[in-house]
Amino acid sequence: MDNWQSLSHMSKLLDIMQQLRDPDKGCPWDKQQTFSSIVPYTIEEVYEVADAIAKGDMVEIKDELGDLLFQVVFYAQLGHEENAFEFDDIAGGVCEKLIRRHPHIFGDEVQQNAEAVSQRWDEIKRQEKLVKGIPENNSILDDIPQGMAPLLRAEKIQKRCAKVGFDWDDVSSVFAKVREEIVEIEQEINHSRVTQEKVVEEVGDLLFAVVNLSRHLGVNAETALINANQKFSRRFGAVEKQFEDANLVLSEANLEQMESVWQSVKSLEKKQQ
Repeated sequence: MDNWQSLSHMSKLLDIMQQLRDPDKGCPWDKQQTFSSIVPYTIEEVYEVADAIAKGDMVEIKDELGDLLFQVVFYAQLGHEENAFEFDDIAGGVCEKLIRRHPHIFGDEVQQNAEAVSQRWDEIKRQEKLVKGIPENNSILDDIPQGMAPLLRAEKIQKRCAKVGFDWDDVSSVFAKVREEIVEIEQEINHSRVTQEKVVEEVGDLLFAVVNLSRHLGVNAETALINANQKFSRRFGAVEKQFEDANLVLSEANLEQMESVWQSVKSLEKKQQ
């Protein structure tokens, strides 16, 4: 630790990570981790960054980005131990990729708009795969990760299809599709014999259609749902507080009582905005 004062923060972080994984003096928890075991923590950190950004708290954003950076450093240490790659290889690789995929910035090409840049990016990605000997996908959807958050994956699937023209021309058609999916759920649950698997399928279709609507409206579905979750949690917390202040037990109230307080909380919140 004595030499940490002379190290850059990045070098210090790498050194800390190495010591955490030291076979003899390292942390018992850190030493037992693998690439697979820390994936859930990485995903959790990404969501915590998104949550901090949604709150607009710059101090929290900085802290959460640090936690996310530590995840990258953890993977780098694991790669080092397996003689697969170093942190510098990760940083160098992304530098080369960014330069290669931005020929309009670091080369002689000229691109006039973001759409053209995106198309050129995809073209360069295809060229990179051919150079590496990776066969082209049978479908434009093949390389979308299966483990991606469902809302994000749905949006990515739709964007890929839109690039080849498989998309609605106007938002009114998307609204019609959402309404159609709602009707299909109603029809399914009103059958004399309800099949749960079919209900699940129809609800999935509705969610997919709503993501499509969000995309056409220029709204990120994941962000919108995060905000909706936060709003609901905030308002429900206010409902709980009102019942507590009135010395009433929330679980003993009926839905009509709860709804009345809920509406008053909503009304008060809107007046304060």
